[in-house]
Amino acid sequence: MALIRGKSLIEGSAAGPVLRLAGAIGFWGGVDAETGRIVDPRHADCGKAIGGTVLALPATIGSSSSSSVMLELMRQGRAPAALLLTEVDAILTLGVVVAGEMGHGTIPVLAIAREDMEALPQGAEARVEDGSITFA
Repeated sequence: MALIRGKSLIEGSAAGPVLRLAGAIGFWGGVDAETGRIVDPRHADCGKAIGGTVLALPATIGSSSSSSVMLELMRQGRAPAALLLTEVDAILTLGVVVAGEMGHGTIPVLAIAREDMEALPQGAEARVEDGSITFA
């Protein structure tokens, strides 16, 4: 069983298939909050659904509106099961915190090393718990 350790930004446990995005994404204009699909036509992963995945983000394109998109994804039940980040994104993470405060649940958010991000096996079933990611 493979193991990657990270820094928990939001505690929790979750499981799902790894969806490692090919590049940076901005949630505002890049992800449809109602469907949970990537809608940015310039993004290599356009059309993919992020709901229920262990979403690995090599980078984010900042916008203060990212938190509202994440909040809406949480409210709609279309959010990823967990977020893996190479760079701490306080705005995106804030959306998860606010969703929890509003009763829409929460998901684990981890910061991991870039080399660990690049080594994530696309589509593999992963479990995120206590600051680590394991694969069957």
